[in-house]
Amino acid sequence: MNSKEFTGELSRRLGYKNKDAAVLVASLVDIMAQELQESNVLTFQEFGTFEVKKKMERIVVNPVTRQRLLVPPKLSLTFKPCPALKGKVKNEDAQ
Repeated sequence: MNSKEFTGELSRRLGYKNKDAAVLVASLVDIMAQELQESNVLTFQEFGTFEVKKKMERIVVNPVTRQRLLVPPKLSLTFKPCPALKGKVKNEDAQ
C-alpha cells in the first residue's frame, strides 16, 4: 500500500474528502518527525513504539586490506510492534 492508497482508504473509512485525509496524514507525519527529532519516544496502543536510538562508534576491519576503520556514531529509527499487533500478523500469516 502506498501513500495515495492509504489516504484513499482513510478518507473512505472516516467519511472525509481525499484532500482532508491527505492533510491529516501529512500533519501526523510532521508531528511524528518533529517528536522523533527531539529524541522523544512515540508509543501507540495496539500498534507499537517508535524510538530514535544512538549507535555508538565502532572499529571495523576491511577483510581484504586488513585496514582498521572507525565508523562514526549515528542515530537509528527503530520500531517495536506491540504484542497485539504481532499476534494479528501471525494469525493472518497462518491462514
